[in-house]
Amino acid sequence: MDQAGKEKEALQLLAEADKKVRGSQSFFAGLFGGSSRIEEACDIYARAANMFKMAKNWSAAGNAFCQAAQLHLQLQSKHDAATNFVDAGNAFKKADPQEAINCLIRAIEIYTDMGRFTIAAKHHISIAEIYETELVDIEKAIAHYEQAADYYKGEESNSSANKCLLKVATYAAQLEQYQKALEIYEQVGTGAMDSPLLKYSAKEYFFKAALCHFCIDMLNAKLAVQKYEEMFPAFTDSRECKLVKKLLDAHEEQNIDAYTDAV
Repeated sequence: MDQAGKEKEALQLLAEADKKVRGSQSFFAGLFGGSSRIEEACDIYARAANMFKMAKNWSAAGNAFCQAAQLHLQLQSKHDAATNFVDAGNAFKKADPQEAINCLIRAIEIYTDMGRFTIAAKHHISIAEIYETELVDIEKAIAHYEQAADYYKGEESNSSANKCLLKVATYAAQLEQYQKALEIYEQVGTGAMDSPLLKYSAKEYFFKAALCHFCIDMLNAKLAVQKYEEMFPAFTDSRECKLVKKLLDAHEEQNIDAYTDAV
């Protein structure tokens, strides 16, 4: 079946689902199992949505998934409703990023209401990625990464929380919010240095924190490097630490050549 054929079939399924919904609202349907018609309509809307996906009509697919989600809410099937809102969001990503975000937020509201914070965090990351790549609104991307990190922390998923926080730190530094960035790098670095698996990466986080200090105030940067060396002696012999010290010395001597060589 070609795309036009799939779209035609999807439209027929939509009409069938609409008819089921209208039928469920009649007086006699209320007496004789209107909810079973709504359940059937949910399945038909989902089939129509998948047919629209095959026809690459992403907006129509998203709308059909939304209709299924709304009916699931009517039936108090929260999990199914959230799943359909996520399906709608994934379809809209290819056609209407803002509508994709709206659908994912509806899903997040349901998941948080159900206490499913890990899955809600995952969808906050999806929204952050849309703001990063499609809508290019870094402030909003940061807000969603922060919310995801909060939910992961609450569920003791610290490595997932740290991944989100490091994204926040990277963007905060780009936006010249150096204090915010360095606090995150210090926090993640301090956690990493106590872990046998992660301590090799602690020096990278302390290095980035030192660079953020460097952008704010030279004296603080010097003091910060000393603090990191005391906290984490392995930092002293790392090339990251040596580079920061060279940069600090070159800046102190106003030696542009030494600064350039170090960089």
